[in-house]
Amino acid sequence: VQLQASGGGLVQAGGSLRLSCTASGITFSSYFMGWYRQAPEKQRELVATFASGGSTTYADSVKGRFTISRDIAKTTVDLQMNSLKPEDTAVYYCYAIHYYNGMTYWGKGTQVTVSS
Repeated sequence: VQLQASGGGLVQAGGSLRLSCTASGITFSSYFMGWYRQAPEKQRELVATFASGGSTTYADSVKGRFTISRDIAKTTVDLQMNSLKPEDTAVYYCYAIHYYNGMTYWGKGTQVTVSS
């Protein structure tokens, strides 16, 4: 099982980045997938995720700025991040959790740095 994240980088405040996570080795349709992030000296927090029925959930801090999307055929989950703020600076991790048994996999993380 591999979750390969890409798209991080350095951007100025107000800019945009798009993260992409490609899953391999899992039955994509059997997993909820999404993104967490962890800033220095802070706990990992949920950013955005797909849930049952294709619904989506976002952290309050990113609502209206971030959009999660997926391509089932390509087994990818993307995170479009607009109007970035310095407080969005963190390592972003994609994850996959099995609908029924809760088996969870994590990608290695990609650094997002937003300069003021």
